[in-house]
Amino acid sequence: MKTEDAELDAIPGLPAEALPEGERILWQGRPQWRALVRHAFKIRWIAAYLAVFLVARMVSVATGGAGADGALQVVVMAVLFAGCLGLCALLAWSQARSAIYTITTHRVVMQVGAACPVTWNLPFRRIEAADLTVRDEGDGDVVLRLVSPDRVAWVHLWPHARPGHRLKACPTLRAIAQPRQVAALLGEAVRDWAAEQPTTPGVFVDAAVGDHTKPPLGSVEPLPVGPRLASEAHH
Repeated sequence: MKTEDAELDAIPGLPAEALPEGERILWQGRPQWRALVRHAFKIRWIAAYLAVFLVARMVSVATGGAGADGALQVVVMAVLFAGCLGLCALLAWSQARSAIYTITTHRVVMQVGAACPVTWNLPFRRIEAADLTVRDEGDGDVVLRLVSPDRVAWVHLWPHARPGHRLKACPTLRAIAQPRQVAALLGEAVRDWAAEQPTTPGVFVDAAVGDHTKPPLGSVEPLPVGPRLASEAHH
């Protein structure tokens, strides 16, 4: 990951190790694995795709008179497809169980990765803006946009990255329960943090850098300083 002062490098041990004096944890949570498998692993699309092949094979067997051999092929395909969907669900569950999202009074910490755990430290002054997405099922995402030129490779974040933005990946608190409350807590934490910061070069306290607003479908109050919730969308 590229950054001017290496503040966003992976830090092993957080949030397990003791926080610096004066910093405290405000919230911790994990992705909801059922929401993660639906929206990150796209299990519904995969199921529909496999179902087309299965139905096509069933029709072919029924019209071609393949007999017992054809029926066995259909059964084998069904078992393999079910195994594929089960594997997706298992991966989503594993990713959700291994992830810990933390909001403190000074930063956001993302401990992610099932096979190779890594912890990303995201201080408030390196977060330019945040976007809130709320879905009909009740879960949602809080997308964190980093101050340029800070970048994180999409492959290092997935599935904890903003959907559909591979070239400019954004760390994302993905598929969390009560996303509105988490976003509001983050906004309050940023306001409190920014109020304590001296307005000196190098400390990001200006919310008006760039135009990050999108046509909102709900009411979201932009933060007066530091990062801000740029928009709220319903999917």
